[in-house]
Amino acid sequence: MPILRPCLILFAVLTLLTGVLYPLLITGVAQAAFPDQANGSLLRDGERIVGSRLIGQAGGDPGLFWPRPSAVKWDAAGSGGANLAPVTDPQRTTWADQAKALRASGAAGTLPADLVTASGSGLDPHLSPAALRAQVPRVAAARGLPAARLAALIAAHTQGPQLGLLGATRVNVLELNRDLATMTSGGR
Repeated sequence: MPILRPCLILFAVLTLLTGVLYPLLITGVAQAAFPDQANGSLLRDGERIVGSRLIGQAGGDPGLFWPRPSAVKWDAAGSGGANLAPVTDPQRTTWADQAKALRASGAAGTLPADLVTASGSGLDPHLSPAALRAQVPRVAAARGLPAARLAALIAAHTQGPQLGLLGATRVNVLELNRDLATMTSGGR
């Protein structure tokens, strides 16, 4: 039993270091250096939280741009994809239903893949500019806005790849819709 005491001391020391001190240090550094990101990149209207830049939200209002489909209904607690292979009938049916709903809403032309398929997490807040341009006829009709103004709004919200090479060109749908909500048919 002479080994039990050093083991318990080592366990207590490592628990204190890795379970208490290190998390407190990292949390403090994150709060000091990146407070917005450390607190969830939240978007607010005054004091009211309306969402996060990092998590997509359900859509469906014809006067707003719809987000990327979600296999988990945009529930962060259940983050994940459908885990269905592209060749399975349920997956193809889901894609066909999504495309049919988009066509019924006025989307024309070739539908971008990200407008029909869910992301791996089911929470992606971004769409490609092409996916948003496909929705312009519906949003323009619902809001009484010229398509050119909506195209300019999409262009203003378009972000390039991170660091110029990571990821794809994208638009945050929630931020786009927040600006869209301030637009009127007569002016901004």
